Amino acid sequence: MHIYAFGSICRGDISLGSDVDLLAIVEGYNYRIDPDTFSIYSYKRIQELWHEGNPFAWHLSLESRLLFSSDELDYLKALGSPEPYKNCVQDCEKFFALFCEAYDSLVANSTSKVFDLSTVFLSIRNIATCFSLGTKDKERSDFSRNSALCLGCNSIPIALDSYQILERSRLLCTRGHGKNITDNEIDTATRTLNEVHEWMNNLVEKAKKHE
Repeated sequence: MHIYAFGSICRGDISLGSDVDLLAIVEGYNYRIDPDTFSIYSYKRIQELWHEGNPFAWHLSLESRLLFSSDELDYLKALGSPEPYKNCVQDCEKFFALFCEAYDSLVANSTSKVFDLSTVFLSIRNIATCFSLGTKDKERSDFSRNSALCLGCNSIPIALDSYQILERSRLLCTRGHGKNITDNEIDTATRTLNEVHEWMNNLVEKAKKHE
């Protein structure tokens, strides 16, 4: 068994809204590992992710720290670097489509607007991370919640307060953390979505050119 921490605590940007991301790599079922606390993977699946060049593999390779090893070895370090990330365009298109679904739901005056805004933030963060990983030096890839703000000239072109409303929506829906989103804040964030749509479309097109 190998236990790792990853994410914000390893980057050093942990905040009140952060949790501690923990990975457990195990062989078969282990009653000591709580699935509500750990992301649980088999050794075979981790090897597959490494072979695929999956973004999560790169995240672990670049931003994880060993906490426990049953054989005193660093299993992830021993795997070396993951294979090159090959699915940037497909992944960017996938998260763009996820954004469009949430956007359509908001426009249709759904009763789950905060959840829709949470999904918008998820798609923004993930498309930015995939674009970063697929088009930049791997060592400069950004896996943080602020990945969309850290793309230089390709950063998301919306006001910070709107971005933070989307981020708060995500934290509320996934962790129950933070103040409720007001109707005015929902309207503020929703008004930025045309800009977000154009930004995402541009990232997809730039990813295609980089391929």
